[in-house]
Amino acid sequence: MSNQRRTMHLNLFLYHMGHHEVAWRHPKAEPKEIMDFSYYKRLALKAEKAKMDSIFLADRISTSPEAVENGSLISFEPTVLLSALAAVTEHIGLIGTVSTSFNEPYNVARRFSSLDFLSNGRVGWNIITSGTDQEAQNFNLDRIPDHSKRYIKAKEFLEVTMKLWDSWKDDAILADKVNGIFADKQKVHEIHHHGEFFKVRGPLNIPRSPQKRPVLVQAGTSEDGKKFSSEYADAIFTAQQTFEDAREFYKDVKERVSKNGRNPNLVKILPGISFIIGNSEEEAREREAELAEFMNFNHSLIQLSNRIGVDLTSVSLDEPLPNLPDIQEIQGHQSRTELIIKLARRENLTLKQLLIRLGGGRGHYTITGTPTRIADELEMWFLNGAADGFNIMPQLMNPDFERFVDFVIPELQRRKLFRTDYSGTTLREHYNLLPIN
Repeated sequence: MSNQRRTMHLNLFLYHMGHHEVAWRHPKAEPKEIMDFSYYKRLALKAEKAKMDSIFLADRISTSPEAVENGSLISFEPTVLLSALAAVTEHIGLIGTVSTSFNEPYNVARRFSSLDFLSNGRVGWNIITSGTDQEAQNFNLDRIPDHSKRYIKAKEFLEVTMKLWDSWKDDAILADKVNGIFADKQKVHEIHHHGEFFKVRGPLNIPRSPQKRPVLVQAGTSEDGKKFSSEYADAIFTAQQTFEDAREFYKDVKERVSKNGRNPNLVKILPGISFIIGNSEEEAREREAELAEFMNFNHSLIQLSNRIGVDLTSVSLDEPLPNLPDIQEIQGHQSRTELIIKLARRENLTLKQLLIRLGGGRGHYTITGTPTRIADELEMWFLNGAADGFNIMPQLMNPDFERFVDFVIPELQRRKLFRTDYSGTTLREHYNLLPIN
């Protein structure tokens, strides 16, 4: 591994018609495809042909009549869609989001082991704690539990799932027809976990999967999130608005990983990059302005309020973002709220201007320009200590993802910054991670 040239990792963050909140309204979008498997199959095969590391599916387990009216918060359950995609792809990784706040460790461990078998070792789990009251209200709660408690629960949840994945030895299956012994019971053990949140006997009712466990991904960049990811994550998805912030986050997390006795080179940090690609800078800017014209700002304001856990619907769109509670008092998405506040203050944005900036990437860094400019930006972040690769977030799947595959990836390959073929078969191998014992 040490003799290999360092190349970036690229995931397709697969989201509906695109990551702009009104992508479905664009003339080139076909909204009915949102519930059509052939659409996702086509995108997955295109990403695989381009030799991308993985497909990534986010998840939020709530919606509302208002959100549905405006075309947001509609999605397949990630592991179900990834199971279908596993059957029609051969190489690309499959990363799905599952919350530790509203699931049980046994079910999640079983689900990901099953998917790892069905995909021949291409699965990753994006571990989230969820962060909205709307989600909590679908699971017998009135409010989301406080931020730190969610992470304490997430840690125990992950520890239980790892015990379950390890409850079978690699050589437990004998398939001894003569003596009638399918598996050596001495190599399958109960875990007898008794903790603050979970009581689980085990063992798992499925053997160790091809990767032993899925690649572990984490997306929290709050203090609690960084502590959690530096202990456990193989890859970290993050939102950063500037190169300077991305480099500071990269340095901080790599140092934390090292202090935890782990190799920082084996933890991949992958910022989200949202983009619009044009044949010229002018064309790209025109397409960006066109999308903003489709926005429903009342709905956008409700979305922002739900994300940060503070009602902003009475604030005028022509006013700046009002003062918000201290970030530690925010029980929703702390890191994303902090990013949004910094963006609004740094650029002195009105609320409407802020909503336009968030419309394309929900707080992720956005680039509008030519394929060469996109490649230049990715190269600069990658070579200067801000990223090990990127979560690719086209604002419009059609045509921006096609343009990324057809023009940006070949340019990165020409610069020897991205692979021209897969060198392994599992997601762990795509990420250049060590095998699990």
